[in-house]
Amino acid sequence: MRVAFIGLGVMGFPMAGHLAAAGHEVRVFNRSPDKARRWADQHAGTACDSPGAAAEGAGLVALCVGADPDVRGLVPQILPALAPGGVIVDHTTTSAELARDMAALASASGHSFLDAPVSGGQAGAEAGRLTVMCGGDPDAFARAEPVIAAYARAIRLMGGPGAGQLTKMVNQIAIAGVVQGLAEALHFTRRAGLDPAEVLAAISQGAAQSWQMDNRWPTMAEGRFDFGFAVDWMRKDLGLVLDEAARNGARLDLTRQVDAWYAEVQALGGGRWDTSSLLTRLEPPR
Repeated sequence: MRVAFIGLGVMGFPMAGHLAAAGHEVRVFNRSPDKARRWADQHAGTACDSPGAAAEGAGLVALCVGADPDVRGLVPQILPALAPGGVIVDHTTTSAELARDMAALASASGHSFLDAPVSGGQAGAEAGRLTVMCGGDPDAFARAEPVIAAYARAIRLMGGPGAGQLTKMVNQIAIAGVVQGLAEALHFTRRAGLDPAEVLAAISQGAAQSWQMDNRWPTMAEGRFDFGFAVDWMRKDLGLVLDEAARNGARLDLTRQVDAWYAEVQALGGGRWDTSSLLTRLEPPR
């Protein structure tokens, strides 16, 4: 399929690469043209100088950009360029309201829009093992799923427009609580005079086990936070969560508190640190 990928950050760059490796004809656009040219040099694809040029004649356009305003600005440029019945797959984490608005806009022009936020981080994008939570029309999902499979290990349609974004919010709520628990557990481990590596070996095969424990406990113990999913991004996501909770009446006491603690990490200069840097509130980085 002729596809376009717009947004070549730490996630989008490898995701677009997997599309090219899968044999699709890939055109890319990035606000920084040098990054698009670098991608084209590494992969069998074409760097374009505008979103519309990248989307020209494409059956599917994937977006992986920053926030609601970015998507609102891009979609009207993309829709006129799509092939008949084309699908926009938005991997940006946005509000559910944005997803519903863009789905209606796409439908009015004979196209489709899927909100399809991802989980798995940079490592998952590079390995082609992301989890993708989708919202939108089932027929559009059926057309898009084989393409998304180039960089995903799990793809699920959660419901109509906005359902993918709401599911991603659930994901972020769960992560926020788990990471705070790990930070306190590691802090307690040290205060109790225990060896963090031995504690991990003892508890990581039981009920306390999680992806965050397996992947973040060792780096937290080392005081390494200069990688991964940035605190700034997590606060953006949790802001979307709390806005949605204000609309639907959900009581998110822990999520609200963890968001405030992430604000403290930002004040320490950790806006670009990994989300596991919640530990730095409790003890200085080693």
